[in-house]
Amino acid sequence: MQNVLKALGLKEINSGCSTGQNWFANGPELESHSPVDGKLIAKVKTGTKADYLKIISTANDAYAHWRLIPAPKRGEYVRQFGDKLRSKKADLGKLVSYEMGKSYQEGLGEVQEMIDICDFAVGLSRQLYGLTIQSERANHRMMEQWHPIGIVGIISAFNFPVAVWAWNSALAWICGDVCIWKPSEKTPLCSVACQHIWNEVAKENNLPEGISSLINGDGSIGELLTTDTNVALISATGSTRMGRIVGAKVAERFGKSILELGGNNAIIITESADLDTTLIGAVFGAVGTAGQRCTTTRRLIIHESIYDKVKEKLVKAYAQLKIGNPLLETNHVGPLIDKDAVKGYLNALERVISEGGKIIVAGGVLEGNGYESGCYVKPAIAEAKNDMEIVQHETFAPVLYIMKYKTLQDAIAMQNNVPQGLSSAIMTLNMREAELFLSASGSDCGIANVNIGTSGAEIGGAFGGEKETGGGRESGSDAWKAYMRRQTNTVNYGNTLPLAQGIKFDLG
Repeated sequence: MQNVLKALGLKEINSGCSTGQNWFANGPELESHSPVDGKLIAKVKTGTKADYLKIISTANDAYAHWRLIPAPKRGEYVRQFGDKLRSKKADLGKLVSYEMGKSYQEGLGEVQEMIDICDFAVGLSRQLYGLTIQSERANHRMMEQWHPIGIVGIISAFNFPVAVWAWNSALAWICGDVCIWKPSEKTPLCSVACQHIWNEVAKENNLPEGISSLINGDGSIGELLTTDTNVALISATGSTRMGRIVGAKVAERFGKSILELGGNNAIIITESADLDTTLIGAVFGAVGTAGQRCTTTRRLIIHESIYDKVKEKLVKAYAQLKIGNPLLETNHVGPLIDKDAVKGYLNALERVISEGGKIIVAGGVLEGNGYESGCYVKPAIAEAKNDMEIVQHETFAPVLYIMKYKTLQDAIAMQNNVPQGLSSAIMTLNMREAELFLSASGSDCGIANVNIGTSGAEIGGAFGGEKETGGGRESGSDAWKAYMRRQTNTVNYGNTLPLAQGIKFDLG
């Protein structure tokens, strides 16, 4: 791992704060331990309030310059950043895997998401389009423009330690905004590595400091961001509990927010489903990233006629799962992020039993050779009812609940009857079932898939969910509009001044 750190510019790590070239930090050290083997990877100094104020001041100065650069030119800098990510993909993917615990293939996939959003942003930099609107007044033209919004604060979670930051920053940059990133305390090294890569682009192009800034720290730094009127937009990824706090704080000062919060995602498996593809989608969705995705499959809602058959296939598939070092490609499941996550996992299994559920694939914590970190757990499956309290909440661990349904309307109602509304899927070869699922009376989630699982969204589509998931949208489609402000313009090119709605105002 030392070679990886060196390749990413992290040979000597002593600061977790940067404004684009300079590194500084005056707060306490933050230790990063790998959940893979429990070893200390490195220590990073965190930022203080004084460091934060320095970053804000630098960001304000940078914004005054950055917003005046033509958007296609800003896109060129993003293109260069994407190219550097391509050259460092293997090393950054390994760091993501080792510091967070997801498989190396998923780590590579996360870096690829960064590259993809850079490509998307480069094209978008020539398309930040408005509208031409017909005026009711002669010799008048109406139009809409979109302008940069200012400073964007990005608060990211440990489970996607680099991709979600890139989703936000790449779009914000081409929109003319500058970014301040407060990453998870559990994955500080990934953020430092990404900042180093941006700093290379900034230095090579003689860009001002403050276009992309990083500040590692605890919740107090996040609070500074959310309450600061200098920060026009907060994009926060995390738990619903965290989102309630952030959303209220930002709304109180009339700021804008993008909230990507909890998920409680279900796959409906119908009588006509292709069970081979269904099995792949369900198992990967449930155990990928050790169940630590907001889009993880938490519930399988299975038609009663095929319930036993699907259950049998699931039990056999789980018996084949290999749990261990995520850097080894032969393993399917890596560790949870830390021992607190393990406690949450064990508590969920206990509650399943106490609330009347039945464990059909036993869980537990793995010990012994290769599991010294204490963070490796067995993916578990439980038969449960949708209205059980534990099923209604998101457990950020590989616990899958399975249940029966009679009619598709019943299944859709069960799927929707949870507080969260992020991702959903139906497995069916029946066109009518698929179309009903996608209709206004179907899934109430921000993402609704047919014949694929709940996880693995592409950057081309807007990503986000409804209800307690927060309602925000990131990544593709027209998500860029969240990073800009809309302005309506009316131009009078005539020699009279008619008023709207036919109002007369004659000065004699």
